[in-house]
Parts: sequence; structure tokens; C-alpha cells
Amino acid sequence: MEFKIEAINNKTNSREVIYVDSSHKEALADFSSAFYNIFKEVYEEGRQVIVLCIGTDRVTGDSLGPMIGYKLDQYKFGIFGNIGIYGTLNEPVHAKNLKFTIDMIYEKYDNPLVIAIDASLGSICSIGHVTVGKGPLKPGAGVNKKLPIVGDMFVTGIVNISVGFSSIQNTRLGLVMQMADIIFYGMVNALSRIKRQKNIDLEVV
Repeated sequence: MEFKIEAINNKTNSREVIYVDSSHKEALADFSSAFYNIFKEVYEEGRQVIVLCIGTDRVTGDSLGPMIGYKLDQYKFGIFGNIGIYGTLNEPVHAKNLKFTIDMIYEKYDNPLVIAIDASLGSICSIGHVTVGKGPLKPGAGVNKKLPIVGDMFVTGIVNISVGFSSIQNTRLGLVMQMADIIFYGMVNALSRIKRQKNIDLEVV
């Protein structure tokens, strides 16, 4: 496997983040394996699984989340499962409606398991990497936006260098689509594998 694991430690948090290079030939298998292992850690029988895809289709670099949400939503008649999907190209979840959406999810579902997905910024050597980890996501951190943290686990795609909002705007669409495909197919593979093993009811809601 070609992914790397980075430990993140601060006063309030200690966790591991797995990085997968989306350009590597084994990227899909590596991401699927990493997602599968983390999902197994956080899943508890009876919890409603929610995929929250954050971002906007109005900004190229920030379109990763809605693009994945669109792909998942289109897959609702496949084997994907009883999973709520929020944030698509047609109905994006972004800075202006994120808090409302989070509040709505927790009002509608009792103790949901939220998988938060978003684009992120990083170092130049991390561009094109997909990350997956256990714990909440901090949306908007790369562009200094204070948004509510959310998620029992997270997935991000590093779309550009961390120099502010201009880098999000000047991101190659091809790179975003490449990572979106890895994340989408990797999630489908991992969740389908879990469904077969545990007979979890995963019909789309």
C-alpha cells in the first residue's frame, strides 16, 4: 500500500490521518481499505449513516464535496444502502447553510453516524492526496472561516496549496474529478463489503 499515516496532536485532539495519493495506481484500493477500517471502528448497529458533502459548485476547488454527493445520490438504486446524502451539485451544503443542515440532521435522526466530506488545502507535496480519519472535520479551516465542526469520521481531498481562498478558486477541475472518483468508488466498495459481511441494512433514504 502506498498511503501514509500522519499523527495529529494538539491540546484537545490526538488522532491519525491516512493520506492516499490519488494519482497512484493503487489509490482506489488503498483509500477503500482505509475507509473500510475506520468506518468499522465508528459504526454501531442501529445508527443511521449520513454522508455530509460540504462545498459549492460555484468554486472549482470547493466543488469536491458536491461532486461526490451528486455521484452518491445518482447511485441510490444500486447496492449502496440506507444512507442519507446531504450536499449535491443541485443542493449544495456550504458556509451559508452548513449550521442549518447540521441542526436538521441531528433533529431528524437519533445519534446519526456522520461521514463529513470536504475539499481542503495543504502543502505543495500533499496536493492530490485524499485523507481519511476518525473524528470531526473542521470545514473552512484552510480559508480561515469559522464553521461548525462535524462528523464521526471525515474524508478530504487536498486540492491546492494553503495560501487562502485564491488557491481554492484556481484549482484544476481534472484534479478535483480524479479525487472525487477515488472517494466515490472507494466508499461504494468499502460499504458494500461491510454490508456483505455484517448484513447491515444500507438502503438509500
